[in-house]
Amino acid sequence: MMTAPASLDTIADQLATIDDVGIEREVAAGPFCTYRVGGPLAVLATVATPAAAAEVARVLADHDAPRLTIGNGSNLLVADAGFAGVAIRLSGACAEVHVDDAAATATAGAAALLPRVARATVAAGLRGFEWAVGVPGSIGGAVRMNAGGHGSDMSASVRSIDHVDLRTGARTERAVDTLDFAYRHSNLGADDLVLAATLTLEPGDRSEGEALLRDIVAWRRANQPGGANAGSVFTNPAGDSAGRLIDVSGAKGFRIGSAEVSEKHANFIQADDGGSADDVVAVMAHLVDLIEDGHGIRLSAETRLVGFTPDVVAHVQSGEQP
Repeated sequence: MMTAPASLDTIADQLATIDDVGIEREVAAGPFCTYRVGGPLAVLATVATPAAAAEVARVLADHDAPRLTIGNGSNLLVADAGFAGVAIRLSGACAEVHVDDAAATATAGAAALLPRVARATVAAGLRGFEWAVGVPGSIGGAVRMNAGGHGSDMSASVRSIDHVDLRTGARTERAVDTLDFAYRHSNLGADDLVLAATLTLEPGDRSEGEALLRDIVAWRRANQPGGANAGSVFTNPAGDSAGRLIDVSGAKGFRIGSAEVSEKHANFIQADDGGSADDVVAVMAHLVDLIEDGHGIRLSAETRLVGFTPDVVAHVQSGEQP
């Protein structure tokens, strides 16, 4: 077990006094990440309402302790050494979805899962968010990384977000034009906690939307692996596909310890039950070197890497950006 700074005890005690906040100590990260691996989180604060999240932010703003926001963990890898800080996970009212079909808008809490939001909007006769039905992330994480698929992404729908700054405790509404959206990018950082997002969609035929949902789900099942992974590992370099480069390099099935390049999709890494996060990042590093040596292209992982040494992170995330 890691040794947490003494100040974390004080912070945890203060957070525990906030209504709708639950505090746990030394909690394994694996159950909160789709890789299902990772070391202990020194403090885990589970927050059930946006108001409580704002209170948490105000407490954290008074302390110089590492902070980590966790959505559905579908783009997160915590090192075996763990995270010696305060992890924040939204739940309860922060997962609610409200659809206004007359205004063609939807407001979704940051903890709401993308497939649920996609189905709720289609059920209300709204179109434009169907692509999200196959993405196993949450609204908050999707906003932060401008998640996307099937020809669209969050920037196409987001109108504004409810947001709190963990550095200052300030809660604000931010319009889409302040988020600097680009391919798998926004200007939201580690200290930005998304509480909710308002989406602008289009009225449309519900049956056509439902048919598209079915098609996307079927495509995902046919082309992408299930099991313990975090989706696509590397962003696509300009004019090419990371999966294609890994595939033609013969790396499907490559394994280090408990982690393996998927046989079904080369840009996925699978983790064994009870496996090691350090094995997963070691496979990433191998693929970066393999593609650079063979093709002169340095891949960059889009995965959030937490608790790893700076040199490990730099190795797998210093590559070409689209």
